[in-house]
Amino acid sequence: MKKLFLLLAIALPFVFISCKDDKDEPSGPDDHEYVDLGLPSGTLWATCNVGANNPEEYGSYFAWGETAPKEVYSKDNYKWSNGSPYVMTKYCTSSDGDTFDNKTELDAADDAAYVNWGSKWRMPSLGQIQELCELCTWQWTQTNGVEGQLVTGPNGNTLFLPAAGGRSNRLYNDGECGYYWSRTLCSRDKLIIEAAGSAHAYIQFFDSWEGEVWYESRFNGATVRAVRVAK
Repeated sequence: MKKLFLLLAIALPFVFISCKDDKDEPSGPDDHEYVDLGLPSGTLWATCNVGANNPEEYGSYFAWGETAPKEVYSKDNYKWSNGSPYVMTKYCTSSDGDTFDNKTELDAADDAAYVNWGSKWRMPSLGQIQELCELCTWQWTQTNGVEGQLVTGPNGNTLFLPAAGGRSNRLYNDGECGYYWSRTLCSRDKLIIEAAGSAHAYIQFFDSWEGEVWYESRFNGATVRAVRVAK
């Protein structure tokens, strides 16, 4: 019996060390606020962008499938490209020169919300941004001097999306448009948008008139409004 207790005492510290060394699980404080808009899916939306501290801040810009901001966004420095704007090395539904893997949703390790905010957060799916467009009312407004859309859910709760524009080698259309990534690759099996393919991902786009689902080249920089996957 004494030998059994001795073995357990030796083994347990190694078990705890192994748990702390788990690199697949993001760690850190989870103090990001969210709002329930009363949507049928039950989706809880963050109240500010990834990289921002309040709703009107633009926050960080990410290429689709990358998890850190950078100074310049182009096909030449995109993680999942071989230098071509159309030939991708991951997340491909076409075999025309691509590495065909038929993956249409970002892995957690390539999700900017998950990596930066932790495992309770993800970039929204195509279905979630469609729901936001179709079941909420959109009103162009200004919050603390920042232009954007006030989105009101079926239950009357609201969230503010700043018109943060996008980034390539410079910031463009800020104060006029919003480009917010989903985690879903453009696919004819999901939502057909002409000219959109494996080199594009669905975005939540808006201007001063309306919000709609559109597409963006994966290597361009856009903002992220995360959704909560667990309370």
